[in-house]
Parts: sequence; structure tokens; C-alpha cells
Amino acid sequence: MGDVANYRTKGLLTCRQTLNVMVMTCFMVHYMIRVNMSIAIVEMVATNDSNFTSTHSNTFSWDEHKKNDLLGCFFWGLLLSAIPGGRLSEIYGTRKVLGTAMVLASLLTIVTPFACYLHYYCVLTVRIAMGLALGVSWPSVPPMAVKWVAPADSSKFMANAKASSLGAGVILPVCGYIITLLGWPSVFFITGALSLVWSLLWFYFVYDSPRQHPRISKREKQHIENEIGQITSFGSKKTPWLSILNSGPVWAIIVADFCSQFNMNIIINELPSYMDEVLHFNIKENGWFSSLPFFASYFGAVIFTHVADKWRKSRKYSLITIRKLFTSISFWIPCLLYLIQVFWGYDRIVSILAFIFCQGFNAAGTAGFMSNSMDISPVYSGTIFGIAFACGASTGYISAKVVAFFVNGKGTFEEWRYIFWVLIIINLIGSIFYLIFASAELQNFDIKQVNGTDLTKVQSEDLDETRNFNREHDILNKGKSTVEVV
Repeated sequence: MGDVANYRTKGLLTCRQTLNVMVMTCFMVHYMIRVNMSIAIVEMVATNDSNFTSTHSNTFSWDEHKKNDLLGCFFWGLLLSAIPGGRLSEIYGTRKVLGTAMVLASLLTIVTPFACYLHYYCVLTVRIAMGLALGVSWPSVPPMAVKWVAPADSSKFMANAKASSLGAGVILPVCGYIITLLGWPSVFFITGALSLVWSLLWFYFVYDSPRQHPRISKREKQHIENEIGQITSFGSKKTPWLSILNSGPVWAIIVADFCSQFNMNIIINELPSYMDEVLHFNIKENGWFSSLPFFASYFGAVIFTHVADKWRKSRKYSLITIRKLFTSISFWIPCLLYLIQVFWGYDRIVSILAFIFCQGFNAAGTAGFMSNSMDISPVYSGTIFGIAFACGASTGYISAKVVAFFVNGKGTFEEWRYIFWVLIIINLIGSIFYLIFASAELQNFDIKQVNGTDLTKVQSEDLDETRNFNREHDILNKGKSTVEVV
């Protein structure tokens, strides 16, 4: 820690610490403007027997299918922009791609209430456009991570993205109170404004690599470059799509992400409705209890990634063992909890505890498959993550249609039992497929040359060996040469 203190900038945090904070708050804001519709729609389509206390209700006559289409269409945008978002971040940098996307998403959030009053299809279009903007967020993180973070700390860095759950956990109870006091439109105005402020701070504080940062101290830049090399960009080399799509380890990540997002999207989109229809909480209670699983998800991710990186540094277990172990935890324990829900999900205490622990253990995937793309291909980690995220994003729409198929009318517990059985099957498929096909070995299509020197060791070896390699690299490349990955 002393070394870190020595290369702090004039502010309280180093540039790398600032990046961690900005990525963490990015995903908090991301999910605030993403899930605000999930809680607001409970009042927007309120009926006479719903549990509401607001005096500002301006409701719409949307049936269950229209309601679920509105929640699900957002994910079509995510699906379409995830792959381009990952590749564009590799070529042009995460700073521009993610920052621009968040500005657009902020503006779309602010205009959502106006779109609702204009026509159902107007708000449907706005939600799809928001999905397009926010779809670049997750795939844009790995390309920036490999330029700022040592491989042995990659899991902890990815845990910052799990702050999305923290954002959802904060906004759900807050939205409940905002709706009660000011009505549902205010939720979109407030979260949209917060997101716009964050976007301006992002462009000021964040740069794509230490070498590009205008305010980084020389000591911090030297420390990072000695640790992971002087990677400034991934260039514009043609993407080996066929090789990527023919890779078993890539498909292991894709399938695991698909199954994990199916779990997550059921919770994000449908939990407030479950709390209302089955457990009969009022809107303020609904917000609080719906938020608890998201807090568990974030803190679970922090704990699991800390353990994973500690094991990796100590070489207690092989890297692939770590990835498979935490991925298995993220699927198997939720399976058991959903089985409990099948029989006792009508009980308020049992159901709330099951949802909380389910999301807490699901977060173990952050130290498993979510960090795996940087193991098998640092150069194309954004592209691989984008493909996986795009496939997983489709579950937002699929899960909404599944719920609409099984849950009709008032949404009884007997109808929700079928949803829990579906979730059990999905979790089993994800865990088995990943165990069979996953790998932590660098894939053949990931070829990196730096002035004729192979840099694969920077990503594929442990921390001590990485530092040895970088010392050798410094000897071979004295002077002020800039490392460029081509």
C-alpha cells in the first residue's frame, strides 16, 4: 500500500483507483436507468386491487402481454449493440464508446414519460433505443481492463461491473418512495439527470490507457507499465470471426452467460410483480424487498472475486479450476434455492431469503465465466464478451415471454411454480456445458506481437512471472518506444 501512496496524483485517488470508482458507478447508474421501468410499471398499469399508496397515479390500459413486451423489448437493443460495442471499444477505446452511449441513454430516460403519453409504440421505441445504447456497456469493460489491470487482479476489476446490482438495489426502494411522493414520471427524470451528470464526469476522469491519461503521475504510469506492459490500443486488425465461433471455450462462456442472464432478468423484470401479486407487498415494501437480492449480488461478487484472485496469486488451484468452481457455485446453489421456492415460495420470509441467497451465489459467476474471456483472448476479450452478452441479452425478451406464457391474470403462486422449474433446468444446462467445454488456455486466434516480441505471457501467466517478463521486455525496449498491439 505504501507504493500506491507514493504515486498518487494531487487528488485522493490514483488514476487506476479512479477508474475503478468510475466503472463501479457506471454500472450503478446503468441499472438505475435500466430497472426504473420495472418498478414504475407496477403503478403505470395499476388496477383497483393492486397494493398502491400513491395519489399521483396516471395509469395505462396495457394488458399483461403489452407490459411484458415493454419490459422485454429493451433487450432487443442490448442484443444488437453488444457485439459491435465490444469490437468498437477494442478499436476506438472504451472512453468514447461507453461515454457516448451513456449520454444517449440518459437523454432517452428523461423523455420516457413523454413517450408514454404519446403512444404505446413510442415508449416501445424509446426502450429499444435505450437497449441499443446500454448494450455496449458490459462488453466495453474487458478491453479497458487489460490496459489498466494486472491479470491476477482481473476478477476483482470485473466485480466493479457487478455494481449494477448495487444500483438496482438502491433504485428499487428509492423509486418506491419517489413514486409515492411525486408520481411515476419523476423516476425517469431523476435517474436520467443523474446518469447525464455521471457521463460528464466519465469524460473528464477516464482515459483508455495510462499512456493516454494527461494527469497521471510518472510513477503511477511506470508502475502500471512495468506490471502489464505499455498497451495503448488493439489496432484495427481484421477480427477472426470464424475461429472465435469455432472455439469450444468461447461457447462455454456464451452458454454460461445466457443461462446466468436468464436468471438475472427474471429477477430484474419480474420480482416487483411477484412481490405484488403473490406476496402482496405494498409499493414501498415492494421496493425494499425487491432490492435485497441485488445488494446480495454485489457483495457476493466482491467476496468471490477476492477469493478467486487470492487463489490465483498463491497458485493454490489452477486458473481453469478456479473458473469452473465459481461458475458451478453460481448455478448449483440457485438450483437448490429455486427448488425450495417450488414448494414454499408462497411464504414471505422463505421467498425473500431464497431470492437474496440466490442472487448472492449467482454472483460467483463474476469470478468464473465472466472473467474467462480475458484468460482465453485478451485482444478479443471485448468481442467475445460482446457475443456472450448479446446472446444473454436475448433472455430479457425470452424470459418476459416465458413469464407471460405461464402467468396469466393475477399471477398466482401455482402459475409461478412453473417459472421456478424453468429456472432450475436453465441453471443445470449452464453448469454442465461450462464444465465440459471451458478452458483458461490462450486460444490460437489470439496472436499479439509487440516489436517482434510475443506478449502472450502478460495475460497468460501469473503475477510473478508477468513481472519477470516485463523486466525482460524493458531491457529489450529501452527508450521511449510505445507498445502497440497489432
